[in-house]
Amino acid sequence: MDGLELLILALVFLLVLAAARIVRVASPFIVNAVVGLVVFYVAQALFGLAVAVTPVTIAIVAIGGVPGSLLVLALSFFGVAFVP
Repeated sequence: MDGLELLILALVFLLVLAAARIVRVASPFIVNAVVGLVVFYVAQALFGLAVAVTPVTIAIVAIGGVPGSLLVLALSFFGVAFVP
């Protein structure tokens, strides 16, 4: 291996480490967003509550988790925001 191949190998290794770190940091937000969407689905299936799913809604649920999704459901129910 010459110097260029070693440099490329080191850069790829650093990129893989950076990607793993980003995934590790973002995974709680991804889990919260998925759980929030499940809460929206259950609320619509059982109680007929509909929510407009927008990027803002997903961001609130990703940060707030289940309490965030309940807040979005309450705001939608009372017609304040996120009304489909």
